[in-house]
Amino acid sequence: MAAISAQLVSFKSFLSLLNDKKCSRFRCQINSFENQHSNWSVEFLSGKESVHLIRNSSPSISMAASAASSAVKPAKKVCLFYCAETEVLAKRIAAESDAIELRSINWRTFDDGFPNLFIPNAHGIRGQNVAFLASFSSPAVIFEQLSVIYALPKLFVSSFTLVLPFFPTGTSERMEDEGDVATAFTLARILSHIPTSRGGPTSLVTFDIHALQERFYFDDTILPCFESGIPLLKNRLQKLPDSDKISIAFPDDGAWKRFHKQLQHFPTIVCNKVRIGDQRIVRIKEGDATGRHVVIVDDLVQSGGTLIECQVIKL
Repeated sequence: MAAISAQLVSFKSFLSLLNDKKCSRFRCQINSFENQHSNWSVEFLSGKESVHLIRNSSPSISMAASAASSAVKPAKKVCLFYCAETEVLAKRIAAESDAIELRSINWRTFDDGFPNLFIPNAHGIRGQNVAFLASFSSPAVIFEQLSVIYALPKLFVSSFTLVLPFFPTGTSERMEDEGDVATAFTLARILSHIPTSRGGPTSLVTFDIHALQERFYFDDTILPCFESGIPLLKNRLQKLPDSDKISIAFPDDGAWKRFHKQLQHFPTIVCNKVRIGDQRIVRIKEGDATGRHVVIVDDLVQSGGTLIECQVIKL
């Protein structure tokens, strides 16, 4: 098959090419009124079959058109849902970025006390990145929030992220006696059954979990992301005018093991707890607080009694 290339300058030259029996295939270039070049190919087939005129777009033009079309697509916003306890925090987060859009949920109950929940404008979050700011502050609120958490990924969302600032069962992550129930493992299994979204498994973001090995309590159906507020604390302390006089105190060995590597810049004081009868006494095990500004860092605070006792022995 012979092939030639030519630039079409007139309709007459085009007809002469058609009459050339030796030419079974050629390519030409047509200049449009907008001075845009378009490549065309004409194929002659055997017999009485018709002529095929095929337009081949220029790669550069196609790439430019594709880039232009993608440039005009609006960026996806993060639709942030929240519960009653995290409403104030959610509004503060949304105020920090225009890419976050607050979405509300109707938290109602039936007469028998069970949740009567509704997600307004559920169709509006299709194809969007969705996040839920949770607070498992008490067992009474966990069920209603889990109901929403299980429902959101099923609304055809692009991705789903669960932000749980505090993992409440962190202190019960291991068994010390036969019969102990590790409720941290129970909660991890419940969260591992959150349905997947279009983008894949749910991302779970939690802060300063009690023990890093709790990562392995979760199944492969959820992606736990353990964040920490220690870098923020360290950055704030280093900016203080008398940061060279600051020491970090850990109330027990557990807190020291958990955070001492992230706070190596400061001198440390390690305390330990001694039980005498029903009393719990905190003593300094290592370090000196004389003439120092002491910042107490614990891995988990419930009643705050240990922190108060730790403060007293440094006065």
